Amino acid sequence: MEQLDEIDKKILRLLQEDAKLTTKELAAQLGLTLSPVYERIKRLEGIGFIKQYVAVLDKNLLGQPITTFCQVSMRYHDKAFINKFEEEIKKLAEVQECYHMAGQVDFLLKIHVGSLDEYHNFVKYKLSEIENIGTLNSTFVLKEIKRNLGYPVH
Repeated sequence: MEQLDEIDKKILRLLQEDAKLTTKELAAQLGLTLSPVYERIKRLEGIGFIKQYVAVLDKNLLGQPITTFCQVSMRYHDKAFINKFEEEIKKLAEVQECYHMAGQVDFLLKIHVGSLDEYHNFVKYKLSEIENIGTLNSTFVLKEIKRNLGYPVH
């Protein structure tokens, strides 16, 4: 992995806080001119430290206030079933995140929907249609205490 200097790290921290910062604004905060800041950002994008720029939306204003974590255990664990599950999950818009896990649960899904009825329909008509699911265990978020979209940059 390529080593980052303190300026690179500061750029990453600043962009995680506000991806809309312009190169000019970044340069002013870093005490540098535009050209080296622009080149550093391009390099950080090129080597993969910066994967994308996104807008973080309000799930409540979008009508999706219900957050559910769904633990999925498979009946059979052969490669074909796992690959098929992963392909099918990627198609479901309600699934915001999916992780293949080690331990008692095979997959952990983070799902956003508008209501418990919507979640019921999602499970009944979409999730349960995926072949080889053994058990589902759903837990519902009562209150979001901490949500950090960034990573620590040391």
